[in-house]
Amino acid sequence: MRLPVLLCVLVCLCAAPGPVAGADKSCSDLRQFYTGKGFTLTEVPQTEISGEHLRMCPQGPTCCTSTMEESLAGLTARETEGLIREAGRSLQAAFNALHRSFDTYFTELHIHSERSLQEALSPLGPLYSQNTRLYGDLYTDLRQYYRGSALNLDETLSEFWSRLLERTFKSSAPAEVSLSEDYLECVAKQQETLRPFGDVPRDMKAKVIRAFVTARSFVQGLIVSGEVVRKVSQVSLSPECMKALMKLVYCPHCRGMASVKPCSNYCSNVMKGCLANQADLNPEWQNLIDTMIQVVSSFSTEPSLDVVLSSIPARIYEAVHYQQQNMDTFTAKVYQMCGTPGEPGTGSPALHEQRRKSGSLTASEYKPSPTAGLRLEMQVSDLSSKLREMRQYWTQLPMALCSKLAAGGASQDKCWNGITKARYLPEVMGDGLASQINNPEVELDITKPDMTIRQQIMQLKIMSNRLKNALDGNDVDFQDASDDISGSGSGMCVGGQCSRSRPGLYAYSPDNNRVRGAATSQTCLCSLPLLLPLVILLLQR
Repeated sequence: MRLPVLLCVLVCLCAAPGPVAGADKSCSDLRQFYTGKGFTLTEVPQTEISGEHLRMCPQGPTCCTSTMEESLAGLTARETEGLIREAGRSLQAAFNALHRSFDTYFTELHIHSERSLQEALSPLGPLYSQNTRLYGDLYTDLRQYYRGSALNLDETLSEFWSRLLERTFKSSAPAEVSLSEDYLECVAKQQETLRPFGDVPRDMKAKVIRAFVTARSFVQGLIVSGEVVRKVSQVSLSPECMKALMKLVYCPHCRGMASVKPCSNYCSNVMKGCLANQADLNPEWQNLIDTMIQVVSSFSTEPSLDVVLSSIPARIYEAVHYQQQNMDTFTAKVYQMCGTPGEPGTGSPALHEQRRKSGSLTASEYKPSPTAGLRLEMQVSDLSSKLREMRQYWTQLPMALCSKLAAGGASQDKCWNGITKARYLPEVMGDGLASQINNPEVELDITKPDMTIRQQIMQLKIMSNRLKNALDGNDVDFQDASDDISGSGSGMCVGGQCSRSRPGLYAYSPDNNRVRGAATSQTCLCSLPLLLPLVILLLQR
């Protein structure tokens, strides 16, 4: 019966963590560090204990209990998430600054154009003074569209020219002739076929739509980009990442190596594994940034954004002037299409009188301000350069985090490699979820991408397509965007189907495993040499 009893004693002694035999290394530094992080000293050892109880840190002499290990693991996850959110807020602030800068510029262009209406159109006399609300409403509609209102800009501009045609035709008719609403409606319908304003409505419509669609889509692109950053920055780190971060950041403290910083390549593998899903944003993120840069460049393409907005009053004047010069011809055609209002011939004297009055008008030409072009050039240059700085954000984020944690290049032989102070040998993984298949530090299931990030990839793609349509002058808010919701990205599931050609979970590769499952089986073996003499002595009794 002695042998089973002794074996039980042996097992119990193996399982119970306690002071390391022959070692009285103090844990005072860790105790001070631990309380500095807001934890109590309850159950914190005074001296090193055996580390077979550890589940995240390398097993060996340690100053950390299981409770401390769990507490520090949670702490490093919160701290890292805080750094990610901080970086995200910084990028959001950059997008907000770009938004404010462009919005201020565009709004000032719009206001200046509207204020110049009176100067440009006052030579029209009653055709301006009696229709100021119509002109004002046009600018109101354009402003609301830019701000995101669900207006169809093509219909809005067509409606403006139709209403203007009604007003100008009515003002040119003899006073004794009464024009009914139905008759004026018929006149308005001739706007497209008879072209009373010449080529101005069609030309102006194409340029104004392109200018406002690209401006609004660009602003939406800035807003969507900032929202994607905000939502992705709030994604919680996985439990596997939390364990890897604990091993990276605080396990050196448990081993009495608080001053030893992690190796840079080691930190890179941990962060690339933790942020693998975020890195999958990169292709669509870069696509969106590049498309926004193209949109910004289009602002200075002839006719430039400032010229289009500032010339609206002059183009309206040009159109009305053209109509008044050709009113007799237009009226005759209207009579053919809509019938003659009143007795035949009664309209001639008034029409000739109106044409005579308008004959003294000269076509107004828009002359851009000498500084307008320079300001636009500066705006385009500033927006483009700042957007380029954001292209690599998601793939540079792991390196940015490691710059705060890891050792410098000259210390790569004397850094924390996850086990001890020595060089880190495994290669650095690539970017994205699929590239982490053999990551030696973070276990990942590459067939299960984060769905929040997946949704944001879709948002990036939709916004990119909207901007590309805007470059062609197409307002995608009135197009079928159902094809825009398909996402992309490395290691992602497509159409609800995920590739199963590879195993789901990937542990450390054979060449890189350092203290894995084998460490658990060796927990008791480390103490056997110390206990063997005691067992022999008891057996001899």
